Amino acid sequence: MTDETGAQLTKAQQIAAELKAAIERGDYGPGDRLPGENALATQYEVASLTARRALKILRTEGLVETKRGAGARVISFHPIRRRGIQRLARGQWGSGKTVWSADDRRAPDVDQITVLEDVAPPQHVSDVLDLAPGETVCVRSRRYVMDGRPVMVAESYLPQSLVAGSPITQADTGPGGIYARLADLGRAPTHFREEIRVRMPSVEEAARLAIPGDRTVIKLARTAFDSDGRAVEINEMTMDSAAYVLDYEFDA
Repeated sequence: MTDETGAQLTKAQQIAAELKAAIERGDYGPGDRLPGENALATQYEVASLTARRALKILRTEGLVETKRGAGARVISFHPIRRRGIQRLARGQWGSGKTVWSADDRRAPDVDQITVLEDVAPPQHVSDVLDLAPGETVCVRSRRYVMDGRPVMVAESYLPQSLVAGSPITQADTGPGGIYARLADLGRAPTHFREEIRVRMPSVEEAARLAIPGDRTVIKLARTAFDSDGRAVEINEMTMDSAAYVLDYEFDA
């Protein structure tokens, strides 16, 4: 058995592929328990270790969750469809809506948030925000959960001199969020740039997202610019790759 590139699959990968196909067909629904290691080993005539590796592949891909003594169960979670173009339109946050309302009928909750003034921001943040030596930034750190599952952690950096005394320095920024408040300050974003890459998580990132250390994360860095082309915010997001579909739709 080979994959889409023609590469030969290991026995564990073959078993995982067959189980994944069964899940996609609906043979196993959300919350259903998959056959255990011993049952899979017998069915496919492989060692228990091979069956365990197959189940680990499914866990890494975010299809199942495993608990000691309970086996592997199909996760009842629908990935968030993140609509990268629509969510940043001014008609979205400018009307008091959250950017999340463009993504999904479900909106995540913020279960962890800190807002502080950082006197030593990362060098790349200082460079992009064009900060003077010694100038500080407001750092907004949040963790987002959907259906009780952590899906993303994010840190926003804004010049402290720009946002001092505004709701941006509070936990609740009000309707429309950060961008609506920047508009109130006369520095509304008019242009965005997003950079996306995928890598393995750090130990801290895996812990905050409650994911296996061998599951990739999506690193998305967004910079917001005002009408004069000055960067007013950098938002660095770390997403559970199994929790998101990145959707970009635009005219030719």
